[in-house]
Amino acid sequence: MSLVALLDYTSVLIFAVTGALVASRAQLDLVGFAFIACLTALGGGTIRDLLLDRNPIFWIANPTYLAVGAGAALVIFFTAHLMESRLRVLIWLDSFALAVAVAAGAGVALSLDQSATIVILMGMITGCMGGLMRDVVVGEVPLVLKQGELYVTAAFAGAATAALGRFYAIDPSLALLGCAAITWILRAGSLAFGWHLPVYKSTPPKS
Repeated sequence: MSLVALLDYTSVLIFAVTGALVASRAQLDLVGFAFIACLTALGGGTIRDLLLDRNPIFWIANPTYLAVGAGAALVIFFTAHLMESRLRVLIWLDSFALAVAVAAGAGVALSLDQSATIVILMGMITGCMGGLMRDVVVGEVPLVLKQGELYVTAAFAGAATAALGRFYAIDPSLALLGCAAITWILRAGSLAFGWHLPVYKSTPPKS
């Protein structure tokens, strides 16, 4: 199995778990769990493949990805009640999923010899869009848009690391591992230490 495929499988699994945890917070039935889990797990990669004109899309070419997402939903359906703080578990699992998915998206673009701009965009889309769709569907404020947190910025920095790795002729596997590490460090730092970019605050006009 290639590193990119391994990253895809890992991101699908972890994102599916986060989707199922969101479904548990929304008190959905088993079908709802499976739907939200698979939407979260496959959404970003689907948009990536559509934009890159990959035919067939990764989970159509290999339905095992669907099975992984549905299996994760089934497990969480019966075990979510055992977690003391599902929100905290969800947020931290999402940070790992983001890191792996950004690397997977950047890796696919690199394997297709895309430009640095496309590598960065595909990494960001793969990492961010599944979670965005998950939160919108269940009516929660998307983690991507939480005020002052590093999320899209972390994805950008990680994907840019992968693009720079190719520019400096670094081994692709090391570049993708570096991509995942940078993404997770920034996201985890935001969660644990409050790292953030300046937030725009409007001031009322002077009378």
